[in-house]
Amino acid sequence: MNDSDQLQVWARRFRHFARVDCPQDPLYVAICEAIADTPELLALMSLAPAGQAKVNLLLAAIHERILADAPHQLAAYFPSVGGARMPDQALPGLLLDFVRAQRPAIEAHLRHSKTQTNEIGRCAVLWPALQHIARLRGREALSLIDFGCSAGLNLGVERYHYRYSKFSLGAAPGPGVPVIECDWLGEAPEPRPQAWRLTQRLGLDLSPLDLREAWALRWLQACLWPHDRERAQRLQQAVALSRGHEPELQQSADALGLLEQRLLQEPAWAASQPVLFNSWVLYYFEPAALAQHRARVAELILRHGLVWLSAESPSQCPPGLRPAPLLGGLQEDAATLWTLQWAEAGRLCQQALAWSHPHGRWLQWLA
Repeated sequence: MNDSDQLQVWARRFRHFARVDCPQDPLYVAICEAIADTPELLALMSLAPAGQAKVNLLLAAIHERILADAPHQLAAYFPSVGGARMPDQALPGLLLDFVRAQRPAIEAHLRHSKTQTNEIGRCAVLWPALQHIARLRGREALSLIDFGCSAGLNLGVERYHYRYSKFSLGAAPGPGVPVIECDWLGEAPEPRPQAWRLTQRLGLDLSPLDLREAWALRWLQACLWPHDRERAQRLQQAVALSRGHEPELQQSADALGLLEQRLLQEPAWAASQPVLFNSWVLYYFEPAALAQHRARVAELILRHGLVWLSAESPSQCPPGLRPAPLLGGLQEDAATLWTLQWAEAGRLCQQALAWSHPHGRWLQWLA
């Protein structure tokens, strides 16, 4: 593929992102359209490693520079720094000028950073998923391993309050407790007392973020969309709540190998039901790497009784699994599919657990 063809591919991806992934954010819609029309900006994507070359990486790199108080008129468009200017005809020119001025830092992000949203809104599905797993396996004690954990905030799942259409789950509401609103589509189950507790928590990541570092927190904030102040507030509350309760985060290029060592060597892990969780991580895998990952996780399931909870793009659906369709005409390609895999009598079992909004705004339970 020549350079011109590659730029056209990227232009289509930015327009698709504007239309499908962030239509509710007028600023990101306008920025995506401006980038799609500007070859100089599209060419920046060639700097990102293949597995990380995604639209939202460039968006986050630009946003991070805004949050870092880089002086420029472009900041007036960003609600995340108090901007109230709506997208207009001046935005494309200001965007190009800003990127040129901040090019070294933006290029560094494209080469070395990863999109790490640490979206705790997904915990609105993770909480009932852990409830389901505890009942399915008949075990109250769970060990939660977050693969691709970022800063590990999803490991605090039971510390957040979840408000669904007709009932609530999780921690009691109170000052400083993040409240996650989630619309439960279709028939909701009768709420039951929490049937699980986390005895071990472990975050695994190629580049885990230490939120004691100001730059790490700013990068997490940059990965959020600028208009969504509710998500930004939730993030701030979750970070504050984690102070003094920081989970163990491990940097590893072989996270599954490290996990197997834990399962083999530490009795506390054997005394609980280990649950491997990932959300929007497999999306970044090349096909060969994904096939290898699936095979290695299957071995851990069969050898160590691991349960695999995966929340990914529908394109990452395990082979042979046929989830029920989404209700209400919602688009599957803009949703998250939650699947479960475990072993019974020496064979692999799998189940489509739920559909959800990528940020947990709604869920449709399937199990």
